[in-house]
Amino acid sequence: MQPLLEVRNLSVAFESDDGLLLRAVDDVSFSIGRGECVGIVGESGCGKSVTAMSLVRLLPKPAGHILSGKVLFDGEDVLSMQIPQLHELRGGRVGFIFQEPMQALNPVHTIGSQIAESLMLHRGLTADAAWVEAVNLLRLVHIPNPDIRAMDYPHSLSGGMRQRVVIAIALACRPQLIIADEPTTALDVTVQQQILNLLRELRQDLTASSLLITHDLGVIAQNCDRVLVMYAGRIVESAPVTELFVNPRHAYTKALLASMPRRNYERKSLLPTIPGNVAPIREYVQGCRFCQRMGIPAEKLTTRPSLVEISPAHLVENCPRCTEE
Repeated sequence: MQPLLEVRNLSVAFESDDGLLLRAVDDVSFSIGRGECVGIVGESGCGKSVTAMSLVRLLPKPAGHILSGKVLFDGEDVLSMQIPQLHELRGGRVGFIFQEPMQALNPVHTIGSQIAESLMLHRGLTADAAWVEAVNLLRLVHIPNPDIRAMDYPHSLSGGMRQRVVIAIALACRPQLIIADEPTTALDVTVQQQILNLLRELRQDLTASSLLITHDLGVIAQNCDRVLVMYAGRIVESAPVTELFVNPRHAYTKALLASMPRRNYERKSLLPTIPGNVAPIREYVQGCRFCQRMGIPAEKLTTRPSLVEISPAHLVENCPRCTEE
């Protein structure tokens, strides 16, 4: 069966002040099946959000450029779509849950009118019908007293409530694909769990696929079918979730897993950390970029390791230093 979303050799760059094109996403390929939840995990600055924005051509202009690759949504090439087709895709067939709910909502319009706008634009509802459906959507995402809350402005809602409104907007047109970019950022632990439970429940109700972007492997373990591990603009490992947790092969994946809190850790002990930082984009090498972080000289990192399949659906960037047992 054809996947709902297929990304082939996607490369994305940003133009710097001195005119250089700095590649933030480097030859990335993956797919999302129908009804499947795929997670992208990695540290900040590894290209997760840029990859997601590229899928619906939401890169900031004029700085952002898609250099090469294909993005096929239900067999259609998103990168060659005309503007009217893109408008139909965004918010209609693809729902996008942005990272910062306060920035995603317009502070001078009520939350009900912002949901209704999407319904009128994509589903052709009248203003009255769209308002009724907006209230129903607020009820769907478990906002209490939705008929009253629909008349509130974003500043009067808590962070968790604002995130629920953003989810309601993303789901307004019953999309085939939900892209959730760090949907629990800046929320406390209890609200995080509520939001994740809500997303899982809604995905099942809508039979939609989803792409979940996070830096938290615990979130991945609870919600995803497959996981992509990104580092410095590249996918260094991808596998079914259980396989990745049981048999991680890349050194970066192992380091991420080791940094998670565990029950057997001594109380108040320091968690293991990954030494160093992700290199600035200007300093990326062509070879293994995790080796670059570990101090291997750049002159020894001139050849990009290939992705190899080590077991069914388990791919790893085949750097000898990073995949040795």
